[in-house]
Amino acid sequence: MKEIVLLKVGEIVLKGLNRREFEDRLIKNIKKVIRHLGSFEVKASQSAITVIPNDEAVDFDELCEHLARIFGVVTYSRAAICDEKTIECVLETAPAYLAEELESVKTFKVEAKRADKRFPLKSPEICREVGGKILSQFHHLKVDVHNPELTVTVEIRDFGAYIHGKALRGAGGIPVGTGGNAVILISGGLDSPVAAYMMAKRGIRLTAVHFASPPYTSERAEQKVVKLLKKVALYSGDMNMYTVPFTEIQETIRDKCPEELFTIIMRRLMMKISERIAREKNCQALITGESLGQVASQTIGAIMCTDAAANLPVFRPLIGMDKQEIIDISYKIDTYETSIEPYEDCCTVFTPKHPRTKPVLERVEKAEELGEFDEMIERALQNLKVTYINTK
Repeated sequence: MKEIVLLKVGEIVLKGLNRREFEDRLIKNIKKVIRHLGSFEVKASQSAITVIPNDEAVDFDELCEHLARIFGVVTYSRAAICDEKTIECVLETAPAYLAEELESVKTFKVEAKRADKRFPLKSPEICREVGGKILSQFHHLKVDVHNPELTVTVEIRDFGAYIHGKALRGAGGIPVGTGGNAVILISGGLDSPVAAYMMAKRGIRLTAVHFASPPYTSERAEQKVVKLLKKVALYSGDMNMYTVPFTEIQETIRDKCPEELFTIIMRRLMMKISERIAREKNCQALITGESLGQVASQTIGAIMCTDAAANLPVFRPLIGMDKQEIIDISYKIDTYETSIEPYEDCCTVFTPKHPRTKPVLERVEKAEELGEFDEMIERALQNLKVTYINTK
């Protein structure tokens, strides 16, 4: 029997007249992610997408591992497609395809989804016929419609009849590329990779900006960020990382600006540089990993002063999360162990002993003028290092 993967798309079905655009983008993303695994036919029908291998040598475990990380996929199932869309073929295929799973459980139930209303049997009749066939071959089984160990699902769709067991959770969200483009300010810590993942989940295509301050930050710190972005890229897709030489600017802040405002002025200049890169790269927003009250630069007053330096929207997907919630997601996307590697980024350079938690914007702007940063910003932008991030 021929095996496929059946994907369910969740909230895409609510997009009304734009639904086709979202489905087309998801199909393009799927094809791009799995193209190195073999030849596949990928098509949408009735709130689902089928991934059909064109050869028998495909590794289904590896295929499902890749599909599970694609935003827009809510659930996925390995499924058998019946040779014919008839109840006789369904009754032959279901117990044969799920034999190993049926042998290992004691209770089951059958669910039928009859999307093709031309099929002669209705859903309850399909359930009754398939359940009876399974009980006749697996005498140890009992039916439990409330809490079964295994749910046998029969789906009658336009393109065929499909049999599968438990549907597994996918990445959810909406397809990357449907939400626009944005710059993620990426450091080597826990927060910004999680923020990048969360905005990619809402369809954002990412461009990364990283600030480096050699000799205060090392080459290993930059490679740590590349490693983090490769993990994010498993979900978000490929991206460019622009590394900004930031040493001159940080040293000038240290030498000419009030110490208690160092971090806020630094973040304002990061915003200004990131916005310039964003506009040049056709990005419509900035993304940061800030969480309200986590550190002195993330109070309401400090965030207000930081935002005043940018004219683009600033997305902060972690703003209401506590540290444990962020850590939990970092474990989920496999960035935690890399994030805690002991290579410091420029955000920890020249940290003030007593940072201002309730800064006044006018005073911050006046203090920033002491540094005369315009020419330094231009030099930094002229000396960007570009790194292409992919999952290879």
